[in-house]
Amino acid sequence: MKPSQRKGRSVNGVLLLDKPEGSSSNAVLQQVRRLYGAAKAGHTGSLDPLATGMLPICFGEATKFSQYLLNADKRYRVIAKLGEKTTTGDSEGEVIKQCHPVLVSDEQIEQVVRRFIGPIEQVPPMYSALKHQGQPLYKLARKGIDIERRARTITIYSLDWCRVDIDHIEMTVHCSKGTYIRSLVEDIGEVLGCFAHVKVLRRLQVGSFAGDMLSLEQLREVSESDGVDTLDQYLLPVDVTLCAYSCIVLDEKTAAVFYQGQGVNWVTSIDIPLGLVQVWSGRGEQKEKFIGVGEWVSGGRLLPRRLIRHDET
Repeated sequence: MKPSQRKGRSVNGVLLLDKPEGSSSNAVLQQVRRLYGAAKAGHTGSLDPLATGMLPICFGEATKFSQYLLNADKRYRVIAKLGEKTTTGDSEGEVIKQCHPVLVSDEQIEQVVRRFIGPIEQVPPMYSALKHQGQPLYKLARKGIDIERRARTITIYSLDWCRVDIDHIEMTVHCSKGTYIRSLVEDIGEVLGCFAHVKVLRRLQVGSFAGDMLSLEQLREVSESDGVDTLDQYLLPVDVTLCAYSCIVLDEKTAAVFYQGQGVNWVTSIDIPLGLVQVWSGRGEQKEKFIGVGEWVSGGRLLPRRLIRHDET
């Protein structure tokens, strides 16, 4: 009989990791989970192996709310290489088409960039994790199989650029969920009259999270010098995944009913938009314990949608 394996530590919270270049998001996730000795962890939106930057890692109870970060807006810094089209849309792929880019004026670039501001239709790349009949598209792409993809509506909130040289353009992109920067760069290259692919990509922001990231090297140094438990100091609380949502604070009695999975009636003088909300227990408007996510519906009714375990917070 095999000895039982350790399930890992009960770790809860969110780590803002600075993903290194050259590794997949899942590979980095597994390294972080092992460093923490955590029983459960997940990331909130893949970055390409070439990309670096903000990769929020959710531990334990925070994984229940990772979807809210997946749906958050993102901000990137990207350097596009002009004059070359690759199989993957970035510099990791093989160059399949080339042309000599023509130096254009600032006014011309500005006119092109403006065409991509606001809601636009974007066709996802073949080298993506989207699935076709259960198979990730990138696996089919590696076999030389091309699948027709439907265009999806995404939103580019801002697109600021600075000219680097005749072969490169550097841009900062603020966009909605589901945006593929590789596709955006390829589309911009086409409008400029040349090919283009992503040479450098760094995610700067996910939702309200910006800056204050930690690298794998920093985490390893702390773990080796001070012990694995000291890594917990870098975790943000579970509720930060929901910072974009309004809060409702329930008294102890009402919170107990809600926590049992039952809807409750609640009267508040605060104007709270209908929809998903953070739910806390506390006194008055003073938050004491995070309970989970509820749905605030018409008639002053609060319905439970996703609850956390009290003994894990």
